[in-house]
Amino acid sequence: MTANKETKTNIFDNNKDDPEFFIRKCTVEDLDGVIEVNERELPEDYPYFFYKSILDEFPESFLVAQNINGEIIAYTMWRVEKAPSVNSLKYVNKAHLVSVAVSEPYRRKGIGTTLLSNSMAAIKKYKIHEYVLEVRVANYIAIRMYEKFDFKIISIKKTYYRDSENAYFMTLNAKKN
Repeated sequence: MTANKETKTNIFDNNKDDPEFFIRKCTVEDLDGVIEVNERELPEDYPYFFYKSILDEFPESFLVAQNINGEIIAYTMWRVEKAPSVNSLKYVNKAHLVSVAVSEPYRRKGIGTTLLSNSMAAIKKYKIHEYVLEVRVANYIAIRMYEKFDFKIISIKKTYYRDSENAYFMTLNAKKN
């Protein structure tokens, strides 16, 4: 299944009567805008093919936020991995949050929370057992957002990022969500 076959754009409810943004599935045409947001807002960069492969494999959970001018202002993308459960040696499907970014002028407007909520619901289609993510230990705003969803810090991954910053490894049982 490729994203090119997707002709209908789903717009998700962002709970606003007069929205300054809306959330929808990402399309191939959006990838340049997604990459611009990533490169402007995050220190981690990925090659185009990486975004495209996630879009092709997990299009339902690769979402963008678009402002009223049609500009991509935020995105989130997930992938599914088969790995041992946090609580056992049993292999389970884990939804792994690859990246979420919101352009600076649009932060603190609920966009990240809305993206996360809608994308977590969408990734459930893959019969996942756990959600997992890594977040910079100094990214207090993101950590608080994840904690609102009941993610828990399980461990610290030392020198996880290219700049050697540590990451919290956070998880959430999919049945709780």
